[in-house]
Amino acid sequence: MALVTTTEMFKKAYEGGYAVGAFNVNNMEIVQGITEACQDLKSPVVLQVSKGARAYANHNYLVKMVQAAVENCPDIPIALHLDHGPDFETCKACIDGGFTSVMIDGSSLPFDENVELAKKVVEYAHAHGVVVEAELGTLAGVEDDVNVSAEDSSYTRPEEVEEFVDRTGCDSLAIAIGTSHGAYKFKPGTKPQLRFDVLEDISKRLPGFPIVLHGSSSVPQEFVQKINAHGGKMPDAIGIPEEMLREAAKMAVCKINIDSDIRLAITATIREYFDAHPDHFDPRQYLKPARQAVKDMVAHKIVNVLGCNGKA
Repeated sequence: MALVTTTEMFKKAYEGGYAVGAFNVNNMEIVQGITEACQDLKSPVVLQVSKGARAYANHNYLVKMVQAAVENCPDIPIALHLDHGPDFETCKACIDGGFTSVMIDGSSLPFDENVELAKKVVEYAHAHGVVVEAELGTLAGVEDDVNVSAEDSSYTRPEEVEEFVDRTGCDSLAIAIGTSHGAYKFKPGTKPQLRFDVLEDISKRLPGFPIVLHGSSSVPQEFVQKINAHGGKMPDAIGIPEEMLREAAKMAVCKINIDSDIRLAITATIREYFDAHPDHFDPRQYLKPARQAVKDMVAHKIVNVLGCNGKA
């Protein structure tokens, strides 16, 4: 099976009341862990690459690793997606370079400028058989090159979504309903809450249209505690409750982005390994359990949050 776009997987997800996991990748072990879990559970998957990951690992290396995963996991559909494309040039490079899906993030721009930028990307992408995700509303938090203060964040305005989709022609829409980038999503003592009323209003205005949630890591406390117990310093790391994400997946949300949880699983595993084996220095020794931690994390998300096991 070759790389696919997200069109068919989102259609099935919308109709089936589940979401497809979109997991960020930047090295071989992460790609392997994610796709092995998806292959075992017969789950579709979006492997997504940020601007920072392209700078770190090199575009060509990332594409070749994902192509290898496609060959090794022939039973599942895999899409390769650009996460938070900052401009037309980056999106174009990914479209020309083998990606099947791109996100153009003009959410910080005025509405009309966001429309024009998204429309430009859509026109080029569709001419090359690639689909486009755009964004309305601004998430708070820090992740790679995305850094938005809580004061500058804003919920998506449902009254704008129909005009935005009509004018841009985008294939899916990322919205802001209370999720946040990074591992420090909320202040200590506050209760995470998603605006399901906003999601429901948007879904009524865009029936059948795939909605995307960014910043949806749950920040499992067992990994935070393990990191802190083995020399780390991550006080007050708080994420999105998984039961809220599962509820969103039953509605119009067809793609849920998860990055920080994978980073936490890897870091916790490696820190614990170093403490237990101070004499080891072969990267294969500690990257092997780290890869397994990624696989276990993704399998948990597929079954307990996304509900997409057996949907390949």
